[in-house]
Amino acid sequence: MKQRVVRLLRLGRVPYAELLALQERWLRLLQVERTTEALSKTEAGALLLCEPAGPVYTAGLRGGLTPEEVTRLRALGAEVHATGRGGLATFHGPGQLLCHPVLDLRRLGLRLRTHVAALEACAVRLCELQGLQGARARPPPYTGVWLGEQKICAIGVRCGRHITSHGQALNCCTDLTWFEHIVPCGLVGTGVTSLSKELQRHVTVDEVIPPFLEAFKETYKCTLISEDSSS
Repeated sequence: MKQRVVRLLRLGRVPYAELLALQERWLRLLQVERTTEALSKTEAGALLLCEPAGPVYTAGLRGGLTPEEVTRLRALGAEVHATGRGGLATFHGPGQLLCHPVLDLRRLGLRLRTHVAALEACAVRLCELQGLQGARARPPPYTGVWLGEQKICAIGVRCGRHITSHGQALNCCTDLTWFEHIVPCGLVGTGVTSLSKELQRHVTVDEVIPPFLEAFKETYKCTLISEDSSS
């Protein structure tokens, strides 16, 4: 079977709201495509990559932040967004790679569970390529990728009518002190880490994007075609 095509949009460092807006545009495109054939038969959607421009806390469908906590976090200078993804509260900020695949899973022959497993596999493979052999995925409620008891990559997705959004957040050179103001993903007694912390050197988002894309193509068995993010 011919490989499916996924459009690649590298946004660089942008406000989190800009990522959400572009994600919404692609969701609408895929939903409309069911009746208008807006995409070619080989296309499965888009892969949106960015680095958040500022500190952001997000809450998932299960909540995770009280109104008092929202006020406290905004007083720290962070944005707070309620999102439609699964899971509880987490942090996004500079030094973090955000990966939001907006995909029609049927075109890739995937189910939601295998999509989540594929996201985990991409992060595990990236860690291996960076020289970290101990990265592993864990079953719910510990969804994500871990090094020991420290989470290096958070995963939270949304799926409606086989179309996915949101995705994963990989800590590269993130200021981890921002996580101290919440209980990340509601998991008491666990911590967070980053590639920079584990490798004892400064690892940027730009450095990890090429190996991440290789891992994504390998895992999803797709072809990535770059596209201007403004289109």
